[in-house]
Amino acid sequence: MRKNFGAQTWLFPMPVLIIGTYSDGDLPNAMNAAWGGIHDHNQIAVCIDPPHKTAENLLKRGFFTVSCGTAERVVECDYVGIVSGNDEPRKIAAANLHARKGEFADAPVFDEFPVALECKLVSFDPKTGCTVGEILNVTADESVLDEKGNITFDKFHPLIYDPVSHNYYSVGTTAGKAFCDGKKLKK
Repeated sequence: MRKNFGAQTWLFPMPVLIIGTYSDGDLPNAMNAAWGGIHDHNQIAVCIDPPHKTAENLLKRGFFTVSCGTAERVVECDYVGIVSGNDEPRKIAAANLHARKGEFADAPVFDEFPVALECKLVSFDPKTGCTVGEILNVTADESVLDEKGNITFDKFHPLIYDPVSHNYYSVGTTAGKAFCDGKKLKK
């Protein structure tokens, strides 16, 4: 038996995405955006409510970063989601985050988040906040790379959001091998 919940914004898992932009005067800003994902082979889409400081910033500069929140930084991730850059322009310093300019995008990359996408704004819908960015580069700290130089979940613990319980969880154990396990059912 199944239970119906009606139309909800429940998709599991929802990545915790930290959107980085620069405010006037090159002041770094970040927000927590739980609604987002890959849009096309070289694009990402995220929802950024038009009144957010992040929306204003990316429309002015045309660039942003998308960092993956981590279990180790859950407090900082939540903080940049509950404190508005409109109210607290120096929230990056208050969160004890450290930003440096991206190599490919005019937007901040945060040292505390080991994986980030540097993006150029493609489109922004002022009614819905749907933001599409072209992925210019993916950057990863060496601390989350395996011996082959690839990002590994053994060292990188991305944060996910549960929209029902409003809890954060960490991605962990391997459940199977993609493009391989399904072959067991082939005849």
